[in-house]
Amino acid sequence: MQPLRDEDSSSIHHDSKNSSIPSGDTSVWADVSPLLSAACTDLQEGQLINGDNFNLFAAMSALEIMDPKMDSGMVSTFYSIDEAIKSGFAPVPVSSDSTVNVHSIIDIMDHLLACEATWHMGHSLAQTVFSCIYVLRPERTSSQALLHSYCRVIRATCRAVVSVVSDARTNEEEDLFTMTYGLPFSGDEDAKGLLLLNAVEETICRQLRACKATRRRVLEELEPLQTNPHLEESFCKALLCRIRFRKHFLHALNCMRRPQGRGLELARKHIAYCISELDSVLESAEFLRLDIVENGQSEIDESTTASGRSPIGFDPTLNKRLSAPTPPRAIKLLSWKKAIDYYVKLLHNLDQICVFSLEPDLDVVLQFVIQFQKSRPDLVARAHLQLLLVQDGKLYGRDTFLTICARSLALDVSKNHGLHTNEYILQLNQLMINLLKILCANTPWQRRKLGKILNDWRVFHVQMGITVGQMLQQDSSRASKNGDKSVVILNHIYGWLDEQINWVAIRFLMLGFDLDLYSSSEYCMVYWYMYIILWKLAERARFRVLIVVNTEERKAKRNKSRDMAREDRISLWVLFLQCQTCLAQGLAVMIAALRNEGMCLKSQGPFNTENEKFIQHFELLQKASLPEYDAYESFSGSTSQARLDYLPKYEYFHDAQKLAKDIKVGYANNPDKLAEVRGLEQVAERNIVAVNLFCQDRSLKVSFEFTHHPYFATAVVRRS
Repeated sequence: MQPLRDEDSSSIHHDSKNSSIPSGDTSVWADVSPLLSAACTDLQEGQLINGDNFNLFAAMSALEIMDPKMDSGMVSTFYSIDEAIKSGFAPVPVSSDSTVNVHSIIDIMDHLLACEATWHMGHSLAQTVFSCIYVLRPERTSSQALLHSYCRVIRATCRAVVSVVSDARTNEEEDLFTMTYGLPFSGDEDAKGLLLLNAVEETICRQLRACKATRRRVLEELEPLQTNPHLEESFCKALLCRIRFRKHFLHALNCMRRPQGRGLELARKHIAYCISELDSVLESAEFLRLDIVENGQSEIDESTTASGRSPIGFDPTLNKRLSAPTPPRAIKLLSWKKAIDYYVKLLHNLDQICVFSLEPDLDVVLQFVIQFQKSRPDLVARAHLQLLLVQDGKLYGRDTFLTICARSLALDVSKNHGLHTNEYILQLNQLMINLLKILCANTPWQRRKLGKILNDWRVFHVQMGITVGQMLQQDSSRASKNGDKSVVILNHIYGWLDEQINWVAIRFLMLGFDLDLYSSSEYCMVYWYMYIILWKLAERARFRVLIVVNTEERKAKRNKSRDMAREDRISLWVLFLQCQTCLAQGLAVMIAALRNEGMCLKSQGPFNTENEKFIQHFELLQKASLPEYDAYESFSGSTSQARLDYLPKYEYFHDAQKLAKDIKVGYANNPDKLAEVRGLEQVAERNIVAVNLFCQDRSLKVSFEFTHHPYFATAVVRRS
């Protein structure tokens, strides 16, 4: 639609006085209803008013006026916050009846909790937390200390969460999360919210003690929260647990942001308080629902408040015009119970971060991140983990990644100061930072990014290999006499890089199982590829063991302490990889034999050939030269001759079973790793039994399940 010209505006009735949106200094609102009505009578169905420059692209991106899904001005109770306030939509105090007032404030607290949890899940801040007029205009509640301080702390908490997610730059996953849309978000008064809330908490604590006291004069000295003395104690308890949770949660977030993990121990204490207070919040629901009889149990369970009532002062359409330059989203808030479940999970994830030992060992860090991701943490927890791991371009803000890499190889780089400014070391530092950030992302984003950085790692590895080779060919006798071991260290790091590339590749493949990207007819090619990568990874890790052992032996000869724990940990890691390698090879051969005998579906369909599916799944790996030969030709050649008659002769599953038994002893003090090894052992045992069964009876039906391990399948045999 063309914009109105000045001469057109004179013929249109102006209603700026009655308009709910005030006119500005350079603009005047005009009522275009008569013009639209006249246009509607002349337009035929399918026609539209357009300018000369209006084209198909503009038509596809145009907004349809008065369509609730397209027009953000439609279906709004109020056109402005001031209009809502004038209408009495958010009164202060909430009610003239003190009992109703306290009950309504608790409902507002509960609904804000649900709004905040919904916002954490990726929805708009403007349509969740800031749909509350009391939060939007906290200065209005300054006479109500309880509501005023709580809303101030809510705003401060939102600012802390936005800060951590923005600094971690993980908001690309959920674009709406950190957008504030011009909301009054950074008020200086919000910083005083905790002090005000502490004062309110102390007042309510005194009132609670007075309720329990037997001396009447103590009761008379304090002003009660409300007029019913029989409800006073329960209301005090319901308020205190909500106030304390809010206070400790903000303290926990602030402590976790302290540099180099200095606040983690204190953050754990606040997290423990938060979990305890949430239990008390749940217990208060029974009291708050005593007088609710009109709603059914199902309606109460889906409610956003513990009482089941609708809160006062909330309108999700109030900020629709601020949501985004796109049509507003329809948001369904989490229920009160689901919001509490979300916070319990979030707090446990944050506690898991706080108990991390911050050991400057890359293997330990990577295993911790992988274990942490198994619980599917949400964005806020993952952002905190990323900021803990990467600070100022260093691990934990303390150790450079050169030091970390050298530690993995038991090398000492303290005397080789020039290495820290080496071009390849600087590039390696950035690659490691990017890797840790990617590993803290959600699963789909993580897999996509890992596939893309593989080629960057491979190019860097090739370039570094050429340079290191040239340096080794040069005369290094002078450098050796001066004690400069830079070339030797770079050569070891070059070999270590190959191990990391294969680690990223196997992580990329395994995440495909988490995302259900593989069909059962494609398991053969997936396990074949996993076998190739795991075998190379185990070989590189075994080579690292030799370097570490050689270095530690030389240290022992110089009467220096030998780090046996590091040697044992890396050796155990090699055995773990070999166990997985045997399982992957056994599954690939077993499924290939079943497929060749007609007992398992081949990877064929009406649209894609097996070769095309192979490329679709593994193209990013092949671009990174993993492996360096024609992968599909090797896969088809090695699996086409597999037969069931030969399976019992292979010892892949038996070897994996033996390795798992040996590994369990080493992981006796690591319950998470021990549970995973037991899962690998059970996969091997079940598959040994399955192989014996379907080799004896070819009429059996075979399917695959992941009951014992998320990445290694167990064959399930059934009669036809």
